[in-house]
Amino acid sequence: MALRARALYDFNSENPGEISVQENEIISLHSQQDIDGWLEGSNSRGERGLVPASYVEIIRNDTATSHNNNTSGDAYQGSRYANIPSGGFDASYKPNNQVENFSKAPAPALSTFSAPTQHQQQQHNYQASQGSDDDWDDDWDDSSTVADEPGVVSGGFRDFEGNGPSTHRISTSSMARGGNAQQAKSSATVSRNLNRFSTFVKSGGEAFVLGEASGFVKDGDKICVTMGQYGPEWQENPYPFACTIDDPTKQTKFKGMKSYIAYKLTPSHTQNQVSRRYKHFDWLYARLVEKFPVISVPHIPEKQATGRFEEDFISKRRKGLIWWMNHMTSHPVLAKCDVFQHFLTCTDEKAWKQGKRKAEKDEMVGANFFLTISTPAAPLDLQEVESKTDGFKVFTKKMDDSALQVNATLNEFARKQIAGFKKEYQKVGQSFKSLSQAFEIDQQTYSVGLNQAIAYTGDAYEAIGDYFAEQPRHDVDPVMDLLALYQGHLANYPDIIHVQKGALTKVKESQKHVEEGKMEGPQADSIRERCNIISFATMAEIQHFHHIRVRDFKSQMQHYLREQIGFFQKITGKLEDALQMYDKA
Repeated sequence: MALRARALYDFNSENPGEISVQENEIISLHSQQDIDGWLEGSNSRGERGLVPASYVEIIRNDTATSHNNNTSGDAYQGSRYANIPSGGFDASYKPNNQVENFSKAPAPALSTFSAPTQHQQQQHNYQASQGSDDDWDDDWDDSSTVADEPGVVSGGFRDFEGNGPSTHRISTSSMARGGNAQQAKSSATVSRNLNRFSTFVKSGGEAFVLGEASGFVKDGDKICVTMGQYGPEWQENPYPFACTIDDPTKQTKFKGMKSYIAYKLTPSHTQNQVSRRYKHFDWLYARLVEKFPVISVPHIPEKQATGRFEEDFISKRRKGLIWWMNHMTSHPVLAKCDVFQHFLTCTDEKAWKQGKRKAEKDEMVGANFFLTISTPAAPLDLQEVESKTDGFKVFTKKMDDSALQVNATLNEFARKQIAGFKKEYQKVGQSFKSLSQAFEIDQQTYSVGLNQAIAYTGDAYEAIGDYFAEQPRHDVDPVMDLLALYQGHLANYPDIIHVQKGALTKVKESQKHVEEGKMEGPQADSIRERCNIISFATMAEIQHFHHIRVRDFKSQMQHYLREQIGFFQKITGKLEDALQMYDKA
């Protein structure tokens, strides 16, 4: 008799090699032996593939038993990793990019999410691009390493005996309730995701939830989440500021052999102007993406290989950078982070290089980023978090589709204004002028005024055609620039949601182990507490997105309608002037 299993939960496949199953669905297993937490089988539709072992229970002699009940302790330990490292932080722990190459079968998630787009892959695999106009040069990025300051440990933080900023060593193992999470009597642990290339793994979310994060946190690096009127939100920046981007100028180096565009940045809180190139923005973006796994870092304008010194391209890139800067300075966390402040304020070349090296050696990235988050004492309802996350996932998908539709519609509308409308109005104007020229052949004195009025009408229509051609850059283009920025944000959120979903999945797995008597409650509670931290951060980021979305689209739609009203008033004025010419005829 074939070995069968019953699905305990819904599981929706996310990658090739997996199969989807519904709760209580009977699965035919091809082998009882799990492969690092996965079982191979066929669902009721005949599809063959992998399902998470923790999501099913084996049916033997009409009695359902947990799959893990039938796995020996040695085999179990061989396919699992310890939930919390004994003795605190394991110095031999490998960062995510150094993990051995596992099979590419993905880990389970609470619900499906579409395969990452090109923008989503960029979010967590971003590297500073090396285009022809922005190659790194020796005076900005030499190969030397800044000498460590006395009393500074790895990452640039002073030790406990130094006189530097107050620091605290924090590890996820110390977060367990009562400090005894590692004293669980059973050997059950929550498994690692098999797909080591998943966002949940690469972001450090898995390592944090499983208790493998440890580092020194300065008081100034703590990121606070507060409970606001509408739920968790980032603590407001007590010193808000803005930053202008002006005067893009072409500059050269190496005796004119290399050219580039430099922008003048002036932060309002310092009023000190700094000069930055596109590659500086590029570098900063890469650092921010690496450091903040559950914060949507706005995308910078795309690189362009040709035409980069053309006036239209420079103007368009500057507008994109202005939008980017506005979102950076508006974010309570991004605006205050050290690397962004260094980017905005540093004017000394040596200090710039030191700050750059320090940012590149920052240890509080990935999993350790979550150590810096301070949350309210009362935990969140994780079922409510899951519901809100699913709702936001639906919202972002719909918004992305709508943004694409609006963008395509406005683009076509602008094209018609620039080419079609202008051409048609010019045709009308030329036909009126042709009629006036015909009337002039009569040369009667009493027809002179009429001839002039008709000729003026022709000129008016040609001018209106020019108005149509010029108008999109005043009203349509700003809306499309805003849509482009938000499409970047929307491309970021699948990865952020994936991290949240992955954390919730680990909580479900730990709860299942507790119910089966294979894990002590405190051990599962510590996983839940760390998931709670990720949940607070995710909910705060979603709340921030909605606030700036309402602010930006309200302002932009008001601007669009004012421009449209002014545009048609200008057309009306031109037509009224033409009408008055006939009163004088």
